[in-house]
Amino acid sequence: MLVERTPELASPPTVYNKLASMLNDKNSSAEHISAVINTDPALAARLLKIVNSAFYGFPSQIATISRAITIIGTTELTNLVLATSVINTFKDIPDSLINVNEFWHQSLSCAIASTYIAKQCGQRATERFFILGLLHNIGSLVLYQTLPELSKQVLMAARFDNEPVHQAEKRIIGFDHCEVGLALSQAWRLPPSIGEVIRYHLFPSEAKNYPTEAAVVHLADIIVGIARQGDDSTVPIEAEAWALLQLNTDVLPEIVHQMNEQLENITSVMLDS
Repeated sequence: MLVERTPELASPPTVYNKLASMLNDKNSSAEHISAVINTDPALAARLLKIVNSAFYGFPSQIATISRAITIIGTTELTNLVLATSVINTFKDIPDSLINVNEFWHQSLSCAIASTYIAKQCGQRATERFFILGLLHNIGSLVLYQTLPELSKQVLMAARFDNEPVHQAEKRIIGFDHCEVGLALSQAWRLPPSIGEVIRYHLFPSEAKNYPTEAAVVHLADIIVGIARQGDDSTVPIEAEAWALLQLNTDVLPEIVHQMNEQLENITSVMLDS
């Protein structure tokens, strides 16, 4: 498979991999987790910058990783490690193919929208939806990085022939970014919910174990597309997903407002190189 043939993608980010193992270890303390993060000073500094940003809006300065763990929790901090690691992994894709910053702006928009949709749907632990929304299109970056010429053909077909991207990928490459993203999530041993949302965010009714999570990201992705491009004519919302979420359409403008309000706060620290 494409991911397995690419050494820099075949293994999960080192610090994230260690933290993910520690999450399942009852003997792991905040001090142990803090020590692992602090082995990468640049990562630790970035995490502190994020948790001290306007996105979180904590009233007092958080000066240490151990304090950050106390405030936001181990799981959320681990997800931030994953988010920053992924953004760093795919930073060198040439601008001639796509604008990587624009890709992450859209992904971060989806992450924020997913979180607010989950809240409106009464989901618990809604912070987990941030990483689901952020990574849903990660397979696209794998394709851009490993198959740039074929990816260029896909983007041309989507742009000039109005062919849906996933269909163009199937026709030109033989598989789509959803399948590639699932393969990456499995190679990195990410939680099953992330892999299933990546695989089925276009068709959430096909998700077997996490249909609600897939439906939330599906809707968030469409909202981002409408908000950024102003055209919903080619972006159908799956009827089953809408029925599952049971949202009132009155909440959609507020979701867009919250997304736009928070986007600058998070991009200023997540994408600041």
